[in-house]
Amino acid sequence: MHPFRLACRNGLSRIRAEGRYRTFTPLKKQADRFPVFTTVQDGVERDVTVWSSNDYLGMGVHPEVIAAAAQAAATMGAGAGGTRNIAGTSHLHDALEAELADLHGKDAALLFTSGFVANQAALSTMLRTLPGWHVFSDAKNHASMIAGIKGAPATVHIFAHNDLADLERLLLAAPPGAPKLIAFESVYSMDGDIAPIAEICDLADRFNAMTYLDEVHAVGLYGETGGGVSERDRVAHRIDIIEGTLAKGFGCHGGYIAADAEIVDFLRSTAAGFIFTTSLPPTTAAAALASIRHVRTTPSRRDALHERAATLKARLAAAGLPVIPTVSHIVPVHVGDAALCKSISHRLFEEFAIYATPINYPTVPVGEERLRLTPCPLHTDAMMDELVTALRSVLAERLQRAA
Repeated sequence: MHPFRLACRNGLSRIRAEGRYRTFTPLKKQADRFPVFTTVQDGVERDVTVWSSNDYLGMGVHPEVIAAAAQAAATMGAGAGGTRNIAGTSHLHDALEAELADLHGKDAALLFTSGFVANQAALSTMLRTLPGWHVFSDAKNHASMIAGIKGAPATVHIFAHNDLADLERLLLAAPPGAPKLIAFESVYSMDGDIAPIAEICDLADRFNAMTYLDEVHAVGLYGETGGGVSERDRVAHRIDIIEGTLAKGFGCHGGYIAADAEIVDFLRSTAAGFIFTTSLPPTTAAAALASIRHVRTTPSRRDALHERAATLKARLAAAGLPVIPTVSHIVPVHVGDAALCKSISHRLFEEFAIYATPINYPTVPVGEERLRLTPCPLHTDAMMDELVTALRSVLAERLQRAA
């Protein structure tokens, strides 16, 4: 047996023993009933209420978004047919980039095939431009940011999560003349906490560092027009590069960066993750454009999301369930054991027709395993009642021990 095959076998055995083996549940989204999906078990179709979708606003099933995608498919076909440089740029791509730039108050924007690719390509490319880069990365940054940073020959400093004092300490210790970049997120998707963006910008100004902000879990959801936490806090103009996604708050697919024209033009001309990949399909570009335009002019949808999240947190707490307090729309329920977390998720699905994703290592540290709940504007009070009842049932033994 080849050593790699043996390594795969042993690695999978270890992952299974630790309760971290990942299985995927086929779910069919019901556009007219979201967040209700259907699944087939033993040849029988059943409804499932999904509590772990990243389609935070339900825009992926909005009639205007669906209609825009359908019209683009009917007139332009299913795929782009090439890279942006080889017949893969349409008027829709240009309009979408202009809309994203305007959303964040930047000169320009650049589309990528996913948020992961946007982070990896943008960070690894910019960190190869100069010798001696020093990068200051939040300890809980997403894997895509870490991949981009590690893909470049930069000196990396990890600062304690959202810890301004630790960030300042590391900046003080770095060579004064070295090019510096602070990379961080606005909303951290597993803990649901929010970065002190203005204060990080203050440190960046003081130490002449550039700022790179991942707003993936905030675009569409925060700010007067959905520009993210940086818009809400009125600091978007202080961020050099804002990265976001079309796949969460906007309910579609793809990633992007927004910055001044020169930075965007440079990345457009040099980032391999942009140059050598097929462009987003026109159906996706049309749907995303329709979604962003709707979200920007419909604050009621954001208001409804935050009301639903606050209501769910209050109901979980009132029921004595181990909800982790957050200041965002993310609602984590602490479990603390990988095998138990997976078992609870399985029982919710099998016994109560509720889908709640178990989050285990390496996404969260060992001992911090949890269910990650993401209420949306379309989750009803009745759905919340069902969820609370189900959680109390599957967590009954643990709740008794805690009492």
